[in-house]
Amino acid sequence: MNFLIRLIISTLAVLVTAYLLPGVYVDSFMTAVIVAIVLGCLNVLVKPLLILFSLPVVLFTLGLFLIVINTLIILLADKLIDGFKVNGFWWALLFSVLMSIVTSILNAIKKRDEQAN
Repeated sequence: MNFLIRLIISTLAVLVTAYLLPGVYVDSFMTAVIVAIVLGCLNVLVKPLLILFSLPVVLFTLGLFLIVINTLIILLADKLIDGFKVNGFWWALLFSVLMSIVTSILNAIKKRDEQAN
């Protein structure tokens, strides 16, 4: 059940973020679900490898390079998914940052609702 709730939150975050950014295009709700699943899988499988290979840079920048890694993950998802289009590095960077903010807001709303019950 928790997985389904996290998937719905990620899907909504993808839809909201794509709506707010003109440089990001999501074809449909199902495409947003696929984007959420693929981003989750890439974050589990590819991101740790990218962090490991770029560890000196991550340490030197005090973790700020992780934003670039997130951007690269989004660009990779763009290449893998039809119906999901990001118009370049800077739009992917904005998408990454804004999606993190939207996801945090949605998770805060979920936690507030859980505490109210």
